[in-house]
Amino acid sequence: MTLNRSLSEKIESNGHVSHETEKFLLDSKKSICISDNLGHAVNGKEKAFESFIEVHIETPPRRNTFDKEPPDGGVRAWSVMVSAFICNGVIFGIINTYGVIHSLLTDRLAEQGDTEASSKAALVGSLTIGTTFLLSPVAGCLTDKIGLRLTTFIGGVLSAGGLLMSSFLTQNIVALYLTYGIMFGLGAALAYTPTLAILGHYFKRYLGKVSGFVTAGSSVFTVILPPGMDYMLKGYGLEATLRMMSLISTFIIMCSFVYKPLHPPPEPPKKKPGRSKTNMFLRSIVNVQIWKCKKYVIWAMCVPIALFGYFVPYVHMMKFVQTAFPGRSENLPVMCIGITSGMGRLMFGAIADMRGVNRIYLQQLSLVCIGLITLLLPLTSSYVLLIVFTLVMGLFDGCFISLLGPIAYEICGPSGATQAIGFLLGLSSVPLTVGPPVAGKIFDRTGSYTMPLIMAGIPPIIGSAVMLLIRFVKDERPTTPSTDSKTLNGTPECTQKLPLMNGHSKFTAEAYAIPDRPTALINGRAHLADTVVENTNTSVNSHTALMSDSCLSTLIVNVEERNVNASCRSFASKRQYMYSVY
Repeated sequence: MTLNRSLSEKIESNGHVSHETEKFLLDSKKSICISDNLGHAVNGKEKAFESFIEVHIETPPRRNTFDKEPPDGGVRAWSVMVSAFICNGVIFGIINTYGVIHSLLTDRLAEQGDTEASSKAALVGSLTIGTTFLLSPVAGCLTDKIGLRLTTFIGGVLSAGGLLMSSFLTQNIVALYLTYGIMFGLGAALAYTPTLAILGHYFKRYLGKVSGFVTAGSSVFTVILPPGMDYMLKGYGLEATLRMMSLISTFIIMCSFVYKPLHPPPEPPKKKPGRSKTNMFLRSIVNVQIWKCKKYVIWAMCVPIALFGYFVPYVHMMKFVQTAFPGRSENLPVMCIGITSGMGRLMFGAIADMRGVNRIYLQQLSLVCIGLITLLLPLTSSYVLLIVFTLVMGLFDGCFISLLGPIAYEICGPSGATQAIGFLLGLSSVPLTVGPPVAGKIFDRTGSYTMPLIMAGIPPIIGSAVMLLIRFVKDERPTTPSTDSKTLNGTPECTQKLPLMNGHSKFTAEAYAIPDRPTALINGRAHLADTVVENTNTSVNSHTALMSDSCLSTLIVNVEERNVNASCRSFASKRQYMYSVY
């Protein structure tokens, strides 16, 4: 419904907003067009002009949760944290304890006369971890399209289904490549990427600690699962063990219902002349902005280099103990890695949140230590020394893993973090997949783990060294700046929050301006010289006034006290105004 009224009925003669007007704006759900003459005093001079003001009032059915600061607490936030802990634990608890199944499969293949039993059995676990990371970019893109919750749900269904199907195909190693390696790996990819991405929606100040706690879930499950799996294998066989693992994977499905995003997905790219439909389609799926960040490019190049031998100790540790220390417990070293890895994730997660701590340097330190310890494993002369090495390795393993999510958010911002994590894991999939089978093949030919472990220890040191290039890259703002770090061409924006000058309104006016530009607040209006405001990205009610002297004013009426995020750029042809009332 459209009504024509004089401005005097809604605005007092002195230009101030009255109580009646405030009540009208808050209560009305109609569209009102108002036209009249209005005089304003600007810089002591009277200037009269014809104004056409159109007010659109829409009361949304529910409160918008997008574009808010992470709450850093609350029932929903803690529920998300616990759910992410369980998801992470189930996924990587199963992946990390594959060594238990690897040993059994190797013995079965050897009994059948297969001369490459170790490498073939290792390929099942390698395909799992490789698929998990290789398809993480798909998970990141899918998350931006259908949401965190649905992506995680699909991942849980595929994970449980893959393990269940594997339980009926244990005699066929090729079939296990498909069901255990690829199908379960795909489900793990779809569940793991959202598990890391959701944390940045609910935590900012404590993101390092929460990431440490969540990633510690894999350590907890890595400690718990081996004894249980060993008991199931000896008492009920491989088939029943896989079905039990399938049942455990259904926890991912239940946890997915807790995930509720607070940040909107990235804006689709604008159409530009000369771009093909294929190009536009790919840009609508892939967030190309993250690849314009030099720090991310270097980081995404170094981590895969470092991870070439990362998974080798997990897959081959039990077989290494059998050959180097026969008669000793094969599960204990894996359990030690899991225990201290969990401690490391909690400890280094807390350290990463401290002021002045460089998270990238901390991750470099962890990679160097992991590489050195892997190089020392073949030189261990006693079982006790092996346990000490695995305890230290687990500590720095926890440091490396816990920093993946926080570093992605730090470099690429909230809107780019999901795909940044996904593409990083995708690039890491190749070395993670190739490493264990190569180590197994070398062992099959040499009968010793000396050369495989040496080859696994060198890449982390090289990757850490190359990562030093990040310090020489000029600091760049995230893909989507957060509200506490708004920048304009590297210069912080000037933000003012002032009460309306008429003294009657309960609203406040917030003005966004470029530094060194004159800003005057007149009757709640922040007059910005030569400035245009774009991309407000809000779903709030709007009040637009078109002035006869070609001046443009934009009023954002925020009935529910939502934040207005604005980015400014120079616009010399017109005087522009922007003020937000909330």
